[in-house]
Amino acid sequence: MTTPLPPREITGLTRVYGILADPIHHVKTPQMLNTLMAREGRDGVMVPFHVASDDLATLVAGLRAMKSLGGFVVTVPHKTAIVDLCDAVSDSARRIGAVNTVRREADGRLVGEMLDGKGFVGGLLAAGIDPKGKSVYLAGAGGAANAIAFAFVEAGISRLTIANRTRAKADDLAARLAEAFPAANVEIDTPDPSGHDIVVNGTSLGLKDGDPLPLDAARLAPEQIVAEVIMQPEETALLTAARAKGCRIHFGKPMLACQLDLMADFLGMRALAGDDK
Repeated sequence: MTTPLPPREITGLTRVYGILADPIHHVKTPQMLNTLMAREGRDGVMVPFHVASDDLATLVAGLRAMKSLGGFVVTVPHKTAIVDLCDAVSDSARRIGAVNTVRREADGRLVGEMLDGKGFVGGLLAAGIDPKGKSVYLAGAGGAANAIAFAFVEAGISRLTIANRTRAKADDLAARLAEAFPAANVEIDTPDPSGHDIVVNGTSLGLKDGDPLPLDAARLAPEQIVAEVIMQPEETALLTAARAKGCRIHFGKPMLACQLDLMADFLGMRALAGDDK
């Protein structure tokens, strides 16, 4: 059994990081990045910031002025709205239309990046699931779903079907994919996930008890792989339904696990070693 690392003393020299979400009870990033920083002797700490959408701009303005802030991670439901609150975002994040990691520069400028897609595909690969040449059904067209859609197309899938409650968002995502990847085979469809190799929930449905399923689970078949972006609960109602159908299931946590090093690098955490000497 691994011995837990002792808590690191927080001082006036400690670099502070945050995670912005609503709700926030489900987040796993602070636990994982705090463990990473403690293990590597970095003088930094990540804390959760529970902020509603109406207050997001106000909070970000305050964070911009916080000189000890290294940056923050952004999750549901703020990944799309945060784009316009950054001073600069990467080209890929601009195409995706969402950001999930923001670095604060020394002059207070906020620079955004989107790592969800790379993390999600990386999690599949780590589990022995190679999406290349596979057909994918994606429920959702929000921030995480946008990033995952782009990452899937970049990974060489044969076909992507997008299903979203708001058709206009699905159409917009499909149009941006077509602009970036003219040869991509992208369709807009219904809640029916049949006929696809990999089925992904890219929505927030499943975070709360009583949420409706993001797709028609009755149409799932045993040969399909069903994957989640949601990390808490670990096994959502969709994954339970998929397991009952005999499908292979893939949890949401690997998406974050595969992003940790990317987040640490982007946020400058690796430069912290020795800062408190």
